[in-house]
Amino acid sequence: MHNKQGTQFIYDLIEKYGPVVKLQGAHGRKILYVFDPRAMHSIVVKDQYSYEQPNWFIKSNLLTLGPGLLSTLGDHHRKQRRMLNPVFSINHMRHMIPMFYDVGHKLRAAIEERVRTAPAEIDMLNWMGRAALELIGQAGLGHSFDPLKEDVTPDVYAEAIKAYVPALYDLSVFRWTLPYVVRIGTSAFRRRVIRWLPMQRLHRLQDVVDTMHRRATEIYLEKKARLEEGDEALLQQVGEGRDIMSILLKANMQASVEDRLSEEELIGQMVTMTFAAMDTTSNMLSQILHILAQRPDAQERLRAEVREAIHGNQDIIYDELVSLPYLDAVCRETLRLHPPATFIFREAQRDMVLPLSQPIEGVDGSLMSEIPIPKGTVVQVGIMGSNMSKKLWGEDAYEWKPERWLTKLPEAVTAAHIPGVYSNLGFKFAQLEMKVVLALLLSNFKFELSDKPIVWNISGIRFPTVGVDGKKPELPLRVSLLDKSA
Repeated sequence: MHNKQGTQFIYDLIEKYGPVVKLQGAHGRKILYVFDPRAMHSIVVKDQYSYEQPNWFIKSNLLTLGPGLLSTLGDHHRKQRRMLNPVFSINHMRHMIPMFYDVGHKLRAAIEERVRTAPAEIDMLNWMGRAALELIGQAGLGHSFDPLKEDVTPDVYAEAIKAYVPALYDLSVFRWTLPYVVRIGTSAFRRRVIRWLPMQRLHRLQDVVDTMHRRATEIYLEKKARLEEGDEALLQQVGEGRDIMSILLKANMQASVEDRLSEEELIGQMVTMTFAAMDTTSNMLSQILHILAQRPDAQERLRAEVREAIHGNQDIIYDELVSLPYLDAVCRETLRLHPPATFIFREAQRDMVLPLSQPIEGVDGSLMSEIPIPKGTVVQVGIMGSNMSKKLWGEDAYEWKPERWLTKLPEAVTAAHIPGVYSNLGFKFAQLEMKVVLALLLSNFKFELSDKPIVWNISGIRFPTVGVDGKKPELPLRVSLLDKSA
C-alpha cells in the first residue's frame, strides 16, 4: 500500500475482500482497513474524538511541520481550528479571487510564450507546481516566491516543500518509533545524534525540515514587522494585507490570552498550509489536465462552458465561477476517483464498537453487524476504497464520469453521509484555485497526450512519472494555442 504502485493493492482489497479488512502493518502491527460508509462516519464524524490520529503521525508532523493543525489533538487542535475557520470562510474567498487571477494570468502568459509559434511539449506538472506555490504564497502568506518566468532560480522553500513527502516516505518504516525517540534527550542532542548516524536519507529529511522552517520564520518575522508598522505598511506588501497570514496575525493579536496562538504555532500553520496547498493542488490540476488530454470530448465541453461564462476580456466573477456545473463536476469526479490522500490513519483511544452498514462474514464464517475495536487499534480509513465502491457508486464506479454529479447521486451515496475532502478546512481554497487555473488554461490552450507513457504513483500523495520506472515527477503534454476568436 505504501509502494509507488500501491493503487493496484487497493483495487485488490476492494474487489476480493469486504469493506473491513485486517492487514499486517509495520513491525507486525495489526491494522484494520475500513471503507464501510457507516463505519467511516463513526470514525471520522460521530465518534471522531474516540479515534484520534496515531501518536507516531502527530509526533512526526510536530517534528517536521511544527505545531500546526496536522500536529495537534483535542482542545489544542480545536483552539487552532477556531482561529483559522474565519480565514477560510466563503466571504474571505471572494476577496482572494483577484490574487488567484493575478497568478493565473502570469501562468497563462508563461505557457503562451512557449507555444505562440507552434505546439510544444510542456511539463505541466512543473508549471502547476510553480503556480500552486505562488498561489499559496500570495493568497496564503502575502509573499511572492516565483514571477513565473523561465529563467528563475527555484525558491529554496519551494524545493524543500516538494522534497518533504518523498524524504519522509523514505523513512516511513521509522515513523512508528517516533513517540519513543522524542523522549530521548533534548532537541539539540537528538540533532547531533542524527548527524552522527550514517543515514543519508535521515540527513536529507533534516535539511529539508530546516529549510522549510528557516524560510517560514523569515516570512513570518517580515509579516509581523509590517503589521506592527500599521495598515499602510501591509498595503505595500503582496496581497495588500488580505492574505490568510495577515488576517490570522491580526485576529491573533486581538484574541484573548487563552485563545491566542504562540509564535511557534503561527509559524507551524505557515509551514503546514504551504505543504498542504502546494503539492496537493499542483498534482490535482495535473491529474485533471492529463485526464482531459485523454478525453478531448470532455475537454471541449468544459472549454465551451468556460468561454461562454467569459464576458469580453474580463475574468469570470466568483459567483459565476463556482456555479459552473461541468467545471464543478470535473473537479469533484477527479477528486473522487483520484483523491490526493488514498487513506488516513486513526487510532482508537478507548474500547469501541464499530457499526457496519451491512453485515460482513468473519474469519469463522459468522455474520457481524458490528466489530469490537480494542483501545490502541490502528484503523486505516479507506478513502479510495469508499470512492470506488461499486455498492455505493454503481457498476461504473471505476470510470471517470463527471456527468454523475450533474444528476442525482445514487441513494446509497447520499444516505451514507460519507466524510470526504469537502469537510477539509482548506478545501474551498484549493477548489477555487483549481477552478481559476482551469478556466484560464482551457479557454486559451488545447492539451493533448505526448508520445510518452504517463504513470501515476503513490508516495504519500499522487504524482506522475514517465513510465513505471521513472524517478522524476513530470507530466509532459502537447500544448497548443487556441484562436481566441473561435
